[in-house]
Amino acid sequence: MDILRIATAGSVDDGKSTLIGRLLFETQSITKDKIEALKAASQRKGLDFVDLSLLTDGLIAEREQGITIDVAHIYFNTPTRKYIIADTPGHFEYTRNMVTGASNASVSIILIDARNGVGEQTRRHFYISSLLEIQNVVVAVNKMDLVDYNEARYEEIKNDFFELSDKLRKPNQNITFIPISSLYGENIVEKSEKMAWYTGESLLNILEAVAPENIDSAVLPFRFPVQHVIRPKSEEYHDFRGYAGKIASGQINKGDMVAALPSQQISKVKEILKYTDSLDSAHQNESVVITLEDNIDVSRGNMLVKIGEQPELKKQVNARICWMDTESMKVGKGYLVQHGINRVKAKVASIDTRLEISTFEESENVDELKLNQIGEVSFKLAAHIFADNFEANPGNGAFIIIDEFNNNTVGVGFVK
Repeated sequence: MDILRIATAGSVDDGKSTLIGRLLFETQSITKDKIEALKAASQRKGLDFVDLSLLTDGLIAEREQGITIDVAHIYFNTPTRKYIIADTPGHFEYTRNMVTGASNASVSIILIDARNGVGEQTRRHFYISSLLEIQNVVVAVNKMDLVDYNEARYEEIKNDFFELSDKLRKPNQNITFIPISSLYGENIVEKSEKMAWYTGESLLNILEAVAPENIDSAVLPFRFPVQHVIRPKSEEYHDFRGYAGKIASGQINKGDMVAALPSQQISKVKEILKYTDSLDSAHQNESVVITLEDNIDVSRGNMLVKIGEQPELKKQVNARICWMDTESMKVGKGYLVQHGINRVKAKVASIDTRLEISTFEESENVDELKLNQIGEVSFKLAAHIFADNFEANPGNGAFIIIDEFNNNTVGVGFVK
């Protein structure tokens, strides 16, 4: 049974938590005692309906304010697949949490309040979905009950969104629209009789129809960051030397010629081991141990790549940055850049552009990025990293930025 990872996004009060609660309720993923507890909590709040948002708003501050602050991961399943949903915050100041929650998603559900239409956070969340190369975007126009299930209002929002998405839409990105009422369960699991004019599928059927991620490893370059060098101190394995790690992209076969970066020394793959099994080949996201025919110099932090597929060794990197710290990123300041398991010192050489989310225009010659701002930044690095362009190879094209004094993660970067 495959797993579908989903990120929800939208402005404050667009109903993300209620939508997820409705999905849990309709798929019978809630125990009877939880339902009773929800009913009691809803009555205490003076509501005449069951507040399903309480299922995901787990923090005390979230329940008090009726908003989502942190990223909550919710699990449920149907007879055909398992689901993991990241309920991400809608507030502007928690945009960094949305980036984190969406980083591993295959589907992004962007909610829009039917009363308010497309807003700045809608633009921000669609931009981030596109930036993260999320191929499937479901735009759910929620709270249709508050506009009397009006088709004209739905079509107006749909047209506004397409005007926005034309500027950012990736070539292979699938965008699906659906009108819903998460509070009353309209178009969530079953087609709504109150919106008979809508000819598409229910939300759950749309999610059920999303094809499982099928990464064609053969078309991506092989990238194997070495996490550990295995040298057993035993008579049985006296001469064993293996390199353990997780394949970031591509595939490797026994007998392939590989180069070790940064030394560029070359050898042939002797064995591919997984637990006690010897494999003929291994693919992206598999954790394996690779042995080579020759005892070349390979250590933790190095990378094995196939001959003819070597990435450019970069000591200067241009990247799209999402800034996540209250202290601004400034030109000339030093940070640590962590790409895979490699952590190198870096200095901000220039901030070339800063994106204005409301217009998608870019301001040039800026000297800082503030919390939740997005821009294009050039870094000078103290040592090489072995990164690819993120758009071409997401598994090897992203990095995080760390404050070298307090060790906080302050930003995430996507190599251009």
